[in-house]
Amino acid sequence: MRAFTELLGSLGRAAFGTWVKLPTCDSVELLAIAGFDFVAIDMEHAPLDIREVHELIGAARGRDLPALVRVPDRSPAVIARVLDSGAAGVLVPHVDHPGDAVNAVAATRFPPQGTRGFGPTVRAGDWGTDTAAYRASAASAAVIPQLESRTAIAAMHRIGATDGLDALFVGPADLAVATGLTADAPEFRALLNTAERTAAEIGIPLGTATGASAAEAAALARRYQFVLLANDATLLTGAASELLATTKKSLTA
Repeated sequence: MRAFTELLGSLGRAAFGTWVKLPTCDSVELLAIAGFDFVAIDMEHAPLDIREVHELIGAARGRDLPALVRVPDRSPAVIARVLDSGAAGVLVPHVDHPGDAVNAVAATRFPPQGTRGFGPTVRAGDWGTDTAAYRASAASAAVIPQLESRTAIAAMHRIGATDGLDALFVGPADLAVATGLTADAPEFRALLNTAERTAAEIGIPLGTATGASAAEAAALARRYQFVLLANDATLLTGAASELLATTKKSLTA
């Protein structure tokens, strides 16, 4: 399975992914067939338990599709379990301070670099048959803090300087809610500009998310190194709605 950072460096363009919210492995396989570069399994905003996430990661690995997991919080136990299941990395929500980032990295690394428990009899260690691969998976696991507040944007230089981080992610929806700003407000645009400029200054990849708009995704891909487009549920609903609406319209044409 390719490391997420390796993926970012190999494409010559922004990487495109989508959120996985449906608890079915078929979604992951279909997204791989569609050509997405990676998926992000969403434990924060979807009712996915650890067993379902384990199965979704397995489906992604079977298609050589890097699977990040957005964990529900900064709990080291959850971070360790999804990495043991073979996730390519974690998106960690609400990282507002450098200390939050330090703790997130520590949760992914074995001692003495971190605090994660060592148990290679899991998928990431080929069920105990490849301890070296298990150690390597910890070293290559992408740790990606989500910056979702004014505090996080203001601390971005210090957060981004944390040893062991692979990328940063700006959550536009949460940032808008946290600041009370609309997406078209000049002040909101200024915050995003600050995030983009800071990431470039410190030389760290920056990601973001958008809806099911090809034009918006293409525009973001010129400024960000990875972009999440919509999610599996929205893509299914959109395609089904468009097909049905077009079919009904043709009856009256």
